[in-house]
Amino acid sequence: MSANRETRRATAPEDHAISVPAARLSIAAAAVALLSLASLHMLSPEFDPTWRVVSEYANGQYGWVLSLMFVAWGISSWALAFAIRAQLKTTAGKLGLGFLVAAGLGQAMASACDINHPLHGVAGMLGVLGLPIAAMLISVVLGRIQAWSSAKTLLLWTGNSTWVILIVMIAALMVMIAGRTRAGTIALVGYPNRLLVVLDCVWTMTVAWQAIKLRHPATQVPQAMRGPRPELQ
Repeated sequence: MSANRETRRATAPEDHAISVPAARLSIAAAAVALLSLASLHMLSPEFDPTWRVVSEYANGQYGWVLSLMFVAWGISSWALAFAIRAQLKTTAGKLGLGFLVAAGLGQAMASACDINHPLHGVAGMLGVLGLPIAAMLISVVLGRIQAWSSAKTLLLWTGNSTWVILIVMIAALMVMIAGRTRAGTIALVGYPNRLLVVLDCVWTMTVAWQAIKLRHPATQVPQAMRGPRPELQ
């Protein structure tokens, strides 16, 4: 029995601290957010995805679907933060956790403070800027943990995608503000804006899925549980 405990401790250090229910909730909530975004594209075709941003769906007939998307997005971030909180013990990890919680606050806040609300800009700053910072800090910290090392490349790729698309969206927004709007030749802020939501959710789902895999690895019976090896005759 003691050998069994030692084997488990050696193969999965501190994976017991991961909350699998919270990780699963994070994945489910992110999936709801993505499905809500996809449904808005079909329910409100009057909002051209080329140059109309996601928040503008609040001015359509299905604003409640947008609110659902934002709430689910926020829950996904909060659930992930709860699921992996014990894995982030370094200063950078705790800072990343703080940004992830703040991002969830901004995402959920956008459900009540739509594009016509004075606080929508604050919600956007927290959600849109907070998650890429959290993604990079958390991805780097987790990648340095031995138990997470096999997923390091995947974490970094998905984490980097969140700030890359943010830069693309900001660049497109600056071009549009500069005067090249729908009446001109370049107005593509809508696509990066939607892709930002997608990639943020993809990173969240990736980390949550890796956390579940770490907590429940593929079934392998340790030698200590198999009993003594038969002696060679």
